[in-house]
Amino acid sequence: MTKVIQTIAVRKPDDWHLHLRTGRILKEVLKYSSSNFGRAIIMPNLDPPVVTTQQAKNYCNQILDFIPKEHDFKPLMTLFLTEDSDIRDIEEGVKEGIINAVKLYPAGATTNSENGVRNISKVYKLLEKISFLGIPLLIHGEATQSKIDVFDRESVFVTESLIPLRKRIPNLRIVLEHITTKDSADYVLDSDQNLAATITPHHLIINRNSMFIGGIRPHYYCLPLAKRELHRLALIKAATSGSSKFFLGTDSAPHFDHLKENACGCAGIFSTPNALSCLAHIFEQELALEKLEKFISLNGARYYGLPVNKSYTKFSKMNTPKETPKKINVGENSITVFDPGFSLFWEHKNIRDKN
Repeated sequence: MTKVIQTIAVRKPDDWHLHLRTGRILKEVLKYSSSNFGRAIIMPNLDPPVVTTQQAKNYCNQILDFIPKEHDFKPLMTLFLTEDSDIRDIEEGVKEGIINAVKLYPAGATTNSENGVRNISKVYKLLEKISFLGIPLLIHGEATQSKIDVFDRESVFVTESLIPLRKRIPNLRIVLEHITTKDSADYVLDSDQNLAATITPHHLIINRNSMFIGGIRPHYYCLPLAKRELHRLALIKAATSGSSKFFLGTDSAPHFDHLKENACGCAGIFSTPNALSCLAHIFEQELALEKLEKFISLNGARYYGLPVNKSYTKFSKMNTPKETPKKINVGENSITVFDPGFSLFWEHKNIRDKN
């Protein structure tokens, strides 16, 4: 017989880094985000990327069309920064309440980022203007030069690009996204109020060995790559610390299985269906359940200057494992759901008030 062992209630969470794709994938994956989260920062690296306010409006309308009527969910749109981005268009998007952030991808850093920034110094003037708009710059923090070891790309980016950028434009509010190293966590923690970081559930759970246990494990392949165990432990320490510098960004990134399981597989982990249960497990293991609300519900909203959600999410720990989908079907294709490698006992549901 299933029994509730423990319960906690937190403000309804938000996801500050989410990939939804378009078309049939969007339709099938969206319900997992819209049921679990109040808001989500939507990534703009589509094909073609979302580079103008009008494109962001169009994409937002696609998302709104697929949100189930019973779900209370707001997509927060972003623009893909290029060396040719128009500051007037960005300003108009911010003024209209459409654009909530601008995303900087180094060219070639991840999925559909070929049109990203090749020389960050070329967008300094644009970033200076963005610093006055009241929205953050979101950065995929990896250097992409072929000579750099793939496991060092984040550290090199912080040293060679992020630190000079912050010295040049100290008032620019930045989110260093999906951090993967102790060095990044320490740097963010020691920085001023204009720098914060998102952390994914999967980077709290897997290390770089996970991709190779028993053979190549393509569904643990993501960018930035998971790092050594010492870095995973540092990320757990940061996420469970209660520091306002760190908040949830799932970086949930669905790809069809046949595109993951081939000679040149896509990078990305689809974690939305079980992300919150994974996090409750991690915070419980670290004896930090009282800090879960800060990480998933409070810190991100405050950094973005938004009110926290009015409703709540109730977590209940059961004495039997929770059933979670292993795959979701999209027509004749399938998308694999992130497997944390352990049973999940925490269920959650939306409630109107804490009591």
